[in-house]
This record gives sequence, C-alpha cells and structure tokens, in this order.
Amino acid sequence: MGLFERYLSVWVGLCILAGLALGNFAPDLFHAIAAMEVAHVNLPVAVFIWVMIYPMMVQVDFSSIRDVGSKPKGLLLTLTVNWLIKPFTMAALGWLFFRVIFADLVDPQTASEYIAGMILLGVAPCTAMVFVWSHLTKGDPNYTLVQVSVNDIIMIFAFAPIAAFLLGVSDITVPWNTLLLSVVLYVLLPLIAGIITRRILDKNNDHSRLNEFLAKIKPISIAGLLATVVLLFGFQAETILANPMAIVLIAIPLLIQTYGIFAISYGAARSMRLPHNIAAPACMIGTSNFFELAVAVAISVFGLNSGAALATVVGVLVEVPVMLSLVAFANRTRHWFGDTPNEN
Repeated sequence: MGLFERYLSVWVGLCILAGLALGNFAPDLFHAIAAMEVAHVNLPVAVFIWVMIYPMMVQVDFSSIRDVGSKPKGLLLTLTVNWLIKPFTMAALGWLFFRVIFADLVDPQTASEYIAGMILLGVAPCTAMVFVWSHLTKGDPNYTLVQVSVNDIIMIFAFAPIAAFLLGVSDITVPWNTLLLSVVLYVLLPLIAGIITRRILDKNNDHSRLNEFLAKIKPISIAGLLATVVLLFGFQAETILANPMAIVLIAIPLLIQTYGIFAISYGAARSMRLPHNIAAPACMIGTSNFFELAVAVAISVFGLNSGAALATVVGVLVEVPVMLSLVAFANRTRHWFGDTPNEN
C-alpha cells in the first residue's frame, strides 16, 4: 500500500475542511455546480464517482461470475441485513433518539421529519460507492458486482413498500428516473467500459498489460474520491455552519446505526466462515447507503427544506469518513477470516 493510500483518511479529512471552506467562501460557485443535476443526480459528482468505479469494473472477470452461485452465503448475508434488519433498526434508532433522548431538543414535527429521513436512508442500500469500499478491502470484484446487482433488483420492488410501512405513509412514490439513471451511470456504463478495456488489454490472457494499466489509473480513482468529498461538503457548507447542532443530533444515531450494522454483518460473516474478500464487501453493502435515492425521495415527499431532506444529507456527509474507518478496520482484521494481511 502506497503512502498516499495509507494515509487516505488524512487526505479525506483535509478535503472535508477544504469543502467547508470553499463552500463558505464561494457559495455561488457551489450553488451553480449543485444545480447541474438530472433527476436529483448531480452530474459533476456522478463523473467523479464514475472515475472511482471504472477501475474496479476493469477488474471484473465475467468468466468467473458464473462461479458466484456456488458461494451463496455472502449474498444471503447481504440480502438479510439490507432488507430484514437495517431498515427496522434505523427506524428504531430514529424513534429512540428523537422521541425519547432528544425529545426536549427538537420539536415534534421536526423530529418526525428527521426520523423519516433516517428511514429513507435505511431502506436504500448502496449502489455506487460500495465498489470503492470493496476495492479498498481487496474484495472479490465479481462477487461484489453480483451482490450490488441483486440488491438493485430487489430495491425496485421492496423500497416503496418498506418505506411506506415504516413511515406510515401510503403514497410513497419511487423516483424511477433517479433510480434508473443512477444504476445506468454507476453500474451499467462503467461496467461496459470496464469489459471493453479488459478485452483490449488482456487479449493474451496473461494480465500483464491489464495489471500495468490498473496500477497507473489507481491514483485517478482515489483522486475521484477526494474530489467527491470536496463537492459534497462544499454543497452543504452553509447548512453545516448555520445549523451545526442539528447536524450533530442527526449524526449520532446515524453513526450508531452504521457501526452497529457493520458489527452485526461482520460478526455474522465470521461465524459463517466467509472468506474475507466476500465478507468485507458484503458488510460494506449493508452498512452504506444509496444516498441519491434517499435524498430524492425526501425532497419529493417532504420538501427541499424539510428535516427529512436534511437528515438524508447528513447521511451523505458522515458516510465517507465512517466507511473509511470501517475499511481500515476490515483490513486490520483480515486474519480473523484466515487471510494473511497483504500490504502490497
């Protein structure tokens, strides 16, 4: 692991500060960038996420995907956590904190909206960034692709009913344009580009040109992550600085949910004796969120300036640093799964 990648959390921290500073001193610029969106998907952010994901897709070997079916336990773990545990623990934590613990700090209407935003995050498992977390934990790219694809298919049918049930609202409408555009941008297009690249570079099937190419573009992928962090925090700099207490109150249950779900998933993966390159990304999928979808639904149902929309945005802000801490933990505990730590 190179110096730059080894201290990735430091660079992310600096990018968070840079985003807050730039968003505060040049708000008009970030407002203009934030307005560059289609179906609630910000195009500049989409470009940087695409830059992150593309190298991971180049590593996908379609000839190996057919073997995924012989190892169903990792997929079963992901689906169980995403659809039978995570939405309900998120709802329970939201109720506990904003109806009991923080009841004197937040008015009932705002509390209800915060809970709603948290629930929307809990019902939307990650589609894009999980490829980055999988890569950083040396996860199996073929298995990760299948896990994400199966979750996306289930999300089409399960998102609205579960969200409606937990929110107590019957008119939850899935923003299909957001969902489909995100899947196309973050999964389909980079996958097609990765397949074409792999076929061109690996004609001789010796992986030499392919590995050389991956080594060259690896820094570009990390740069895409850092640029995404700057933009996300720049977009919300004014909100964060103007309403820091609300950000903190929302972040506390979100942090507990994130670390708690990871602990449940990681413990289950170890007890199931999954190999680390399947266990780590399986746990990351269940822990992280499809924030574009959650934000879009919060805005469409509750309004742009609602507490629900703010809660989903806080979910975006805490995800990257928290997920990086979990990546570091997963890498340090590789030996729990019988793997030898590899620093190369």
